[in-house]
Order: sequence, then C-alpha cells, then structure tokens
Amino acid sequence: MQGMDAKILIRTQRSRAKSVFSPGDFLDLGSRPAVDQALHRLVKAGKLHRLARGLYEAPRVDSSLGPLAPSIEAIVEALKGRDRIRLQASGAYAANLLGLSDQVPVTVVFLTDGPSRRLQVGGLVLVLKRTTPRNMATSGRVSGLVIQALRHVGQQAVDASIVKRLKSRLSDADKRQLLKDARFAPAWIAAVMKQVAMPEEA
Repeated sequence: MQGMDAKILIRTQRSRAKSVFSPGDFLDLGSRPAVDQALHRLVKAGKLHRLARGLYEAPRVDSSLGPLAPSIEAIVEALKGRDRIRLQASGAYAANLLGLSDQVPVTVVFLTDGPSRRLQVGGLVLVLKRTTPRNMATSGRVSGLVIQALRHVGQQAVDASIVKRLKSRLSDADKRQLLKDARFAPAWIAAVMKQVAMPEEA
C-alpha cells in the first residue's frame, strides 16, 4: 500500500468524530488529484466504500449485526463539508428526530441553500430542496428542527400532547433558542414555539 493510501485509511479507521469522508478531508496529505487517485485505489482494494460521488466510508462490521450502514447524520455532515452548503432536516425526518413521529422515512428531505438534487446513498434516498434564506435562517439550530417538524405535523394536528412532548424533550437552552427564533416561523408555529418555551406552572 502506498504512503498516502495508508495515511487515508488510518484516518478513516481511527476517526471518532466522523464516519463518512470527502476528498477535502485529506487535502493536507497531498494534491486533490493525488487524493482522488488514492481513494480510487482504496475503493478498488475493498478498503473503503464509495457511498456516492465524493463520499466514502471505512467498512464497519458489528459482531452481531454484521455490516453497519453510516448514519444519516454522518452522511449529511460529510455533504455539508464537501459542498460548502447548509442543510436543514425537514418533513417526516425532522418530526422523527424530535420524537413527534415513529415513522422512519426511506426518502429523507433536507432544505438547503445549495442546488436542489436527489442522491442515492446505499438504500437511502436524500432529497435536497433549495429554499428561501428565511427558511435557512435557523439551520443547524433546534429551532429550525422544531419549525420543520411542526410544519410536517400540521396546524390541525398540533395539540397539548405535542407541546408536552416537546417541552419534555428540549432543554432550557433549547427553549430560549425557540423564543429567539420564533420570528422566523409562520405565525401559528411561532405561537406553538412560545408555548413550548413557557415555564411550567408551579
């Protein structure tokens, strides 16, 4: 194995912070063409998996479960780094992350300030939908997740049990963030966010 190949492989296997990588993660080791060639060799040798264009992972195997697929979060973080874009979970996935839905979608939708597109990563389909700056203003914050989850649930379906679930799930810091960002939400969602952030009565 060539020097750069070995260094890339060691980094992918030992990293605790990341499990999905893009070529940009290795540019400190050499030029982009050299990194691309090294990644190609490692994939061909079965040392790395190519998940999609420019996305790679070191194969992971659990003694009981067998081969492990990368998490959606790991794929999204690698995409954000690769394409220099912001991504905000939306739809059923946002609701699932907050415990408002048991549905785990096969097609996961993210809002983005980058181009709209559709990616197939293993058995998972990621749909990136370009949206307005207002919708991306809360990207990466719990308020963004709450706004998109409530939008998915729908105004008519939001009741006291939804508010109670969010109250119990979110920290005091999260609730303060909801109050700060309520101005970015539609009026009915902003009202729910304020209810969630309201202190419990003694």
